[in-house]
Amino acid sequence: MHGHHHHLHEGVRGLAAADGEKRLVALYSVLAALLLTGGKITVGLWTGSLGIVAEALHSGLDLAAAVVTLWAVRVSGRPADAEHAYGHGKIENLSALFETVLLLGTGVWIIREAVERLFFRAAIHVDANLWAFLVVILSIIIDYSRSRALLRVAKKYDSQALEADALHFSTDIWSSLVVLLGLLGVLAAHELGIAWLAKTDAVAALGVAVVVVWVSLQLGRKAVCRPAGFRVP
Repeated sequence: MHGHHHHLHEGVRGLAAADGEKRLVALYSVLAALLLTGGKITVGLWTGSLGIVAEALHSGLDLAAAVVTLWAVRVSGRPADAEHAYGHGKIENLSALFETVLLLGTGVWIIREAVERLFFRAAIHVDANLWAFLVVILSIIIDYSRSRALLRVAKKYDSQALEADALHFSTDIWSSLVVLLGLLGVLAAHELGIAWLAKTDAVAALGVAVVVVWVSLQLGRKAVCRPAGFRVP
């Protein structure tokens, strides 16, 4: 009897540890997204790089996703979730919808701004300085490590929420690379005196913003079409 009780206790402790690990990796995600969003907004506005501002928006998308994941992991972490399964879906949908509208609006604004910069306005001076490159490179490093960490824990505990997040961050690496190319173009324009290259930043911004708008439309569709209460995996 005593042995059995001990075994049960171990099992419960194991669950708590798994929960803690999932929560920790989700929290790390939120903090990383916060850092990146703030850093990109600051550097983007300071250097006039629309690409980095678009990247900030992308990190904002992650921040929203990371917060929802952290929350989902905390809620679903409790084993006895049968009677809870319905309430959460509603809140999740509403917050997803709100975030979607916010992101859509910002994405559309960036697309408009990028198109204006490309075709209708004299080239705005983009200062492709060290900070611009640093924030994008740092972003790639953080996203890579974060995606690896999430994937490891997701596989270990077979967590769909964490796996989705890991995928999210690996797609971010691509958009960061696009923005990095845009900055390199701006740098080359200054160094080589090729005027049209200065517009690569706006092209990069356009690309990233289109992806963000597309993703937010998908999210919005899911939030609207999915009846609250039924958790679609």
